[in-house]
Amino acid sequence: MSYSTLISADALKAQIDRPDWVVVDCRFSLADTGLGAQNYRRGHLPNARYAHLDKDLSSAITSRTGRHPLPDFRALAQKLGHWGIDNRSQVIVYDDAGGAFAGRLWWLLRYLGHDKVAVLDGGIKLWQKKSYPITTALPAVKPAIFRPYLQDGFWLTAAHVQNGLASRSICLIDARTPERYRGEVEPIDPVAGHVQGAFNRPFQANLTASGEFLPADQLRRQFQTLTGDRPPEQVVHMCGSGVTACHNLLAMEHAGLRGSKLYAGSWSEWIRNKNRPVATGR
Repeated sequence: MSYSTLISADALKAQIDRPDWVVVDCRFSLADTGLGAQNYRRGHLPNARYAHLDKDLSSAITSRTGRHPLPDFRALAQKLGHWGIDNRSQVIVYDDAGGAFAGRLWWLLRYLGHDKVAVLDGGIKLWQKKSYPITTALPAVKPAIFRPYLQDGFWLTAAHVQNGLASRSICLIDARTPERYRGEVEPIDPVAGHVQGAFNRPFQANLTASGEFLPADQLRRQFQTLTGDRPPEQVVHMCGSGVTACHNLLAMEHAGLRGSKLYAGSWSEWIRNKNRPVATGR
């Protein structure tokens, strides 16, 4: 059996020692970019590698990009091989933020043509709550060769989004918190507000109080209420920098609403161009 959206802690515990399974720790803090790596060294799931959001899963910021531009995919493929991931590997990714950062690597692998990747539901917090093993030992990694097969149409540029909104051919969903979406506060980016025409669904709405994803049927009803009769292929997800937007995309996939897309540059890229429309309020 392979996993392509979520995996439970119990299911991972039962198979974590399989040689064809690779676990990747994606813990990260926007406020302290070194904290995730520090926490990894203090303790992680057995055999887990560490992926840094800025250094491994993004490329350098330029004057035209958002805060987390998509990585160089050839370089990422080499890193995946260095971590022991090949095209047959079952990859499991996790964090300590309900999947907010692990979802980025989940989406990147899928864009590279690798469907056998799943987010650990509940992350390391639930893993520890179940008293499952944590280690400080670094994994013994056997390098592999990962061959990327880029999936055209998985993500949109700012121009695609602007044209899609103008023609009403897309439904844009913003995964930021309601107060950031409304422009009441903006702790990170220099401009507050949202893309005119975007709907708001904070990624936290996908989770239970304990940090696990809601049941698939409940997620399906909630997203369909938001998107109406639009097919999933017309739904586009964004956030502040293209990271937590992947959480909403993952939730839709888990709910059986397959084929939605990512606006990779998101809000921090959108506001680089003053001619792009910005809205505040609801």
